[in-house]
Amino acid sequence: MSGPRLGFSGRIARAFQDSPLTPILAIAALLLGLVAVMITPREEEPQIDVTMANVMVPFPGADVRDVENLVAFPLEQKLAEIEGVKHVYSVSRPGMAVMTVEFQVGVPRQAAIVRLYNQVFQNQGFVPPGLGIGPPLVRPMGIDDVPVMALTLWSDDPAQGPVQLAEVAHALETELKRVPGTRDVYTIGAPTRAVVVQLDAAKLAAYGMTAGDLSNALKAANAVTQAGDRVSGDRDVPVTAGRFLADAAEVSQLVIGLKNGQPVFLSDVATVRPGADLPDSYAWFGAPAGRAGPATGHAPAVTIAVAKKPGTNAADITGAIRQRLAALRNVAIPADVHVVVTRDYGQTATDKADKLIHKLIFATLSVVLLVLLALSWRAAVVVGSAVIVTLALTLFASWAMGFTINRVSLFALIFSIGILVDDAIVVVENIHRHMAGSETTRGGRTLREAIPEAVGEVGGPTILATFTVIAALLPMAFVSGLMGPYMRPIPINASAGMLLSLAVALVVTPWLALKLLGHQPHAEAAPAGADGAHDTRLHRTFRRLMLPFLDGPRAPRRRHLLFAAMGALVLGAVGLVVVKAVVLKMLPFDNKSEFQVVVDMPEGSTLERTNRLLGELAQAVAKLPEVKDWQGYAGTAAPITFNGLVRQYYLRSGPIVGDLQVNLVDKHERSRQSHAIALAVRPALAQIGARYGASVKVVEVPPGPPVLAPIVAEVYGPDYATVRKVALGLEQDFRANPDIVDVDTSVEAQAPRDVLVVDRARAARLGLDQASIAQALRTALSGDDASWLMDGHAKYAVPIRLRLGAGDQASMEQLLALRVRAAGGALVPLSEVVRVQPAQREQAIWHKDLLPYATVTGDDAGSTDSPLYGMFSLVGKLGHDKVAGQLLQQHFIAQPTDTTDAAVKWDGEWQITYETFRDMGLAYSAGLLLIYLLVVGQFKSYLVPLIIMAPIPLTVIGVMPGHALVGAQYTATSMIGMIALAGIIVRNSILLIDFINHALAAGSPLREAVVEAAAVRAKPIMLTGLAAMIGGFFIIDDPIFQGLAVSLIFGILVSTALTLLVIPLLYYAWLQRRAGPDGRLSQAPPA
Repeated sequence: MSGPRLGFSGRIARAFQDSPLTPILAIAALLLGLVAVMITPREEEPQIDVTMANVMVPFPGADVRDVENLVAFPLEQKLAEIEGVKHVYSVSRPGMAVMTVEFQVGVPRQAAIVRLYNQVFQNQGFVPPGLGIGPPLVRPMGIDDVPVMALTLWSDDPAQGPVQLAEVAHALETELKRVPGTRDVYTIGAPTRAVVVQLDAAKLAAYGMTAGDLSNALKAANAVTQAGDRVSGDRDVPVTAGRFLADAAEVSQLVIGLKNGQPVFLSDVATVRPGADLPDSYAWFGAPAGRAGPATGHAPAVTIAVAKKPGTNAADITGAIRQRLAALRNVAIPADVHVVVTRDYGQTATDKADKLIHKLIFATLSVVLLVLLALSWRAAVVVGSAVIVTLALTLFASWAMGFTINRVSLFALIFSIGILVDDAIVVVENIHRHMAGSETTRGGRTLREAIPEAVGEVGGPTILATFTVIAALLPMAFVSGLMGPYMRPIPINASAGMLLSLAVALVVTPWLALKLLGHQPHAEAAPAGADGAHDTRLHRTFRRLMLPFLDGPRAPRRRHLLFAAMGALVLGAVGLVVVKAVVLKMLPFDNKSEFQVVVDMPEGSTLERTNRLLGELAQAVAKLPEVKDWQGYAGTAAPITFNGLVRQYYLRSGPIVGDLQVNLVDKHERSRQSHAIALAVRPALAQIGARYGASVKVVEVPPGPPVLAPIVAEVYGPDYATVRKVALGLEQDFRANPDIVDVDTSVEAQAPRDVLVVDRARAARLGLDQASIAQALRTALSGDDASWLMDGHAKYAVPIRLRLGAGDQASMEQLLALRVRAAGGALVPLSEVVRVQPAQREQAIWHKDLLPYATVTGDDAGSTDSPLYGMFSLVGKLGHDKVAGQLLQQHFIAQPTDTTDAAVKWDGEWQITYETFRDMGLAYSAGLLLIYLLVVGQFKSYLVPLIIMAPIPLTVIGVMPGHALVGAQYTATSMIGMIALAGIIVRNSILLIDFINHALAAGSPLREAVVEAAAVRAKPIMLTGLAAMIGGFFIIDDPIFQGLAVSLIFGILVSTALTLLVIPLLYYAWLQRRAGPDGRLSQAPPA
């Protein structure tokens, strides 16, 4: 007796169900997965290839306007021509222009840098030679410039000061660079080592000398050359002329002239001391009382930052560095110097990966347990084996596509578990159903005969359903901007997993079913929805539920009311967003073990005042029980994070900037999340900062792509004076909003400046020129590196630096007492030819894409905790209130094209949220279109696909109330969950419609076919739905992916239940017009 004709899937199952090749393929898949886990680099977050570069052009002595007009504008125009550039920024300051080129995400780093260098250096002729503009310095920055490890060195021994700690750190740099995979190793907070020659104006005058004379003497005394070779006695002997100055003692005893026939030593006219120059930065380490740290609570420190090479494993590198440090203890690291690991992204990546891999294992076991309870232990083994093989293949495919093991890729696998298991569950359940019951109900078929037929029966809709899920997910891979690469592992890995799960379900699952289910006793295979078993519990339930909508004259009206109720529920669910029961946010903050306090002091503040403020902030932070330790950096930046890369914190330097890096105890040792801790400490820190007139910002590690600030208002106008005025007015509006915190602006505060004006006519009569006067003043204040020590072991060159002491610099009288040598040899004090003219400090001028602009930034710490709501509250205010006497135009997507009137462009988190949800909406639409085309191709109808896709809006009924119930914000990951739901729900609809078509083709009445479809397909639909929900339960505790979990759990729960009722009724209502008096169709739809 020949069986029914098998389709593609049935033939595949028949070919592999007893093939000896099948177990070998399965074992090979497992080995590939094992290898992938071992060789794939581990990271905490996905690497986003953001190439930025700074082009620094010095223009010594030029004021801001000259720098802007002669350097910034011309060079910006050239840089904007480069292919792949997204934005060109510039800031013009006295004597320096800094351009920042931001390339589009995904532009290869090497190609971007080559284009940039080519454009910069082939256009160096944009300024005439001799103008005084220096050569441009190009400094490319990318994700691999972010240090993966930070080591802070400190000591309680007063003898181990910053200079000594820096020497230890510099020695360690070379040792750590030997660790394979390290890229850049550098020290932060190390004082500048120098031999300082502190000038004494009175003594110089007494000996008839000037600072220039000392500089010339040092240069002349430190000249060494390889003079050549001499041949003597049949031997070639090289000759070196002279010897370098090797230490401060030699410098001190250097003869610089004669006085009354006696030699004048350098120590006679200046104080010579080795060590550190006047500090331009401070770094220190501290810890709360009761925790490991300095005895006094804080101590001077330096920090070694270590970056890794692209493609290397951060965990391997940081682990090797720890081992190297242990080996160097008491060798290169003195016993009284402590080395604290203050950042280890390798360890955090490993911890996160291990935790998520455990969740992946538990999710897999939970799904297997579900199948065990619903079907049998043998069926559970079949499904579990199929899932493990699928995961192994997916991990290998992920490695082959260049992804790393990170939180997003692992979350993609956990979230996919429920989807990956669907194919295996549907196939195994159908085999189970075909073999359930007695020999008679099976029609005398053996298991070997039943498997291909069972697989063939569901193979077509399973293949179609698999591709519908892929069609829903895959368009997300094309999301642009920073968010695209961050979330790309989810659609790519999930889609690859779906394809592989389909292959495993058709190849490996039949083989396992034949080996395991063939030994299954009939008692174990209890009837589970067998054909014709109308008296089962599911049949009775669905008959009782659906008959009111199928029988009787009032059935059509009941169906219409049901469909209307569904529509009302959808609208009601969407309304939860309107009433703020569900809050929209890009991504919530993760529970990290660190945050940063960024300080910007008013212009004119001293380094010591900035350091004092950081000390007070540290005291406030020390009161938090969750704080482990902190590092303070005054005058320089802490080791940057990805956030600092995008915000260009690495450019922060000078006396008015400071960072406080705060490390928390491990998340398992505290009850509060890092975001709650940051929110709690912010008011106290802001209050301390207000006393100093400083802007104090609490900066948390962003959960996804970073932005300049959560809320950014870019102010444009006809001229920079208007821009500044409007920005300062807008800043007041920010501060007036109680929910807006961390307010700052790029407009610099007013501060005094001294202009020393040279009387050129008098100077000329005395035989002086302005160049020598300016050089004397520069030597006195900034120092003149006259020459360099050569001691044979210094890693960093040690200058011999001439300068006035700090006390003399503070006194204008002492400064102007310095003398310069006139052409005739006479010494003339600067006070004779210079007058002091008070002025205002020049303020920086900012450009973005060739337009002058200023920024006002802030964050939202209100009840919604979402910057979008804070921003739009300001948008509403600006809609009717004037700022600086004028009503501002507001732009949300692009810069204003017309800047004749002042305008504001909203940026920050809003911009990335808009771009992400725009692209995800387009991906959602593309996914729906692809699903429609796939279903049209399968069912040969334009209307049936609309019926199949009808439950997609029903997912909203579960998703939005679910977010409100859990108290979760609706985020980008929530949107990903909704997109995935579209594919999952359509899969269920296809299984139902396909069964109805088969039943109608077999001659069943329409009414019975509809009830039968719901009853028979309820078990596999509920099993696959529960499996997908189980994956969600294992990620619901993650702050970032909570939205995805809530969407999956509540969306599947509600929409699956409604699908089992709504889809059969919709299909029944459409087909009823073609049914005869007996309820059968005159022409059944294609099965």
